[in-house]
Amino acid sequence: MTDIVSRARIEIARHATGNRFVDLLETGAVPRERLRWLAGELYRLVGSDRRSQAVLAARFPAPPAGDLFLALAQGEAEALTLLDDFAAEVGMGAAEVAAYEPLPLAQAYPAYLTQVAVFGPSSAMALALLANVAESGGTYARVAAALRARYGLSEKAVGHFLFFSETPRELLDQAGAVLAAGLANGEDADEAVRTARIVSALEAAFWDALADGLA
Repeated sequence: MTDIVSRARIEIARHATGNRFVDLLETGAVPRERLRWLAGELYRLVGSDRRSQAVLAARFPAPPAGDLFLALAQGEAEALTLLDDFAAEVGMGAAEVAAYEPLPLAQAYPAYLTQVAVFGPSSAMALALLANVAESGGTYARVAAALRARYGLSEKAVGHFLFFSETPRELLDQAGAVLAAGLANGEDADEAVRTARIVSALEAAFWDALADGLA
């Protein structure tokens, strides 16, 4: 199992392109209006991911997969609640969130996760979590720090980003068990690696869409 995680991480690193939005955020060069965009996009992304994890839990109800996907769905629900504080601090109330028009390329990431949830093997989502956790968590930690240092947001307002900056060891252990069980049951290792790579690329596309048009 360690070999396939390493293989996926190598594939991800090979296609990594950096994160221009977070780079700009750390210098204070992102206009505050784009923070409202970020809130609007995240509401759609996290809400979609919550439903995708619930679909996976329904498709694979037996442990360890059912336990993992239910926990992930519950985590997305908590993150969605935490997002309210960020949205409020950047001037996004319920009416503004409802009226927000999403960027198509920013929503490619949750759309792909829905595809995986409906059609993919259990091992694919588990490997995507394991292979991307360090990069994704680091990105959210950087966003939280930049929002506080450059934009004066409160600790409470960046709670959503801090939540995603660290993944509990228990969840990673569960993901490892799901990956091992799926592969032992004949699920395609190549498909799992492909999924992990595409998840990473589309997460990068999310941030790129928010940086579009900025210097």
